[in-house]
Amino acid sequence: MENSLEEQIKADKVRKKVKAMQGFYKHLIAYLTVNIFLLIIKLINIESDENFFTWATFSTAICWGVGLFFHWYGVFGADIVLGKSWEERKIKEMMEKKNTTKNTWE
Repeated sequence: MENSLEEQIKADKVRKKVKAMQGFYKHLIAYLTVNIFLLIIKLINIESDENFFTWATFSTAICWGVGLFFHWYGVFGADIVLGKSWEERKIKEMMEKKNTTKNTWE
């Protein structure tokens, strides 16, 4: 029974991770689609004496890109910084500590 519970917990974590990844990829597609569209509109409507490379041209992409970076970091970055197995090691460590001390903490 305990093995089944561990498998269920792992399956739930995997489902949650996949949902988070799916959300990030949808966000990335929206970011690329909207910003490419905005840049094409700017190129079509640019005046001959107007400079294309201005803050106004790229401000949406830059600001939204910062938000996209934090979304990426929330989904993938923690694994890079803390290592993929860090959480599992910590859980095992705390469970072993709980079993050896026989304390109940919830």
